[in-house]
Amino acid sequence: QVRLVESGGGLVQPGGSLRLSCAASGSASSIYAMGWYRQAPGKQRESVARIFSGGLTNYADSVKGRFTISRDNAKNTVYLQMNSLKPEDTAIYYCNADDLLGSRSWGQGTQVTVSS
Repeated sequence: QVRLVESGGGLVQPGGSLRLSCAASGSASSIYAMGWYRQAPGKQRESVARIFSGGLTNYADSVKGRFTISRDNAKNTVYLQMNSLKPEDTAIYYCNADDLLGSRSWGQGTQVTVSS
C-alpha cells in the first residue's frame, strides 16, 4: 500500500506562485504514475496534471503553460509548481498514485487559496 502526504498549500495573491509536494511511502517502488487533482467548492474533482514513470506528462487545458509537474524518483516525491495563479485555481489539491497492481492511492489534500 502507498501512503501519500501533501504539503505546500496556502494563501497567495493572484499572479503569485506556490509549489506543492507529495511524498510517497510504503510500496512506492510499485508506482508507475502520480498526479494532482483538485476540487473547488461545489464542483467535481478534476485532474490537473499527471506524470508517468518514463517522464511523460499531461495537463488540464486550464493549467497548461502555468503549472509544471515533476518527480524526484530518488525521494519518491512529486511536485506541482504553480505559477501565474488565478482565483479560479482555488481548490483543495489532492495527490494520487497508481501502482502496477491497478490500485490508486490518495493523499489527504492541501488547500490552495488565490485571493487578494
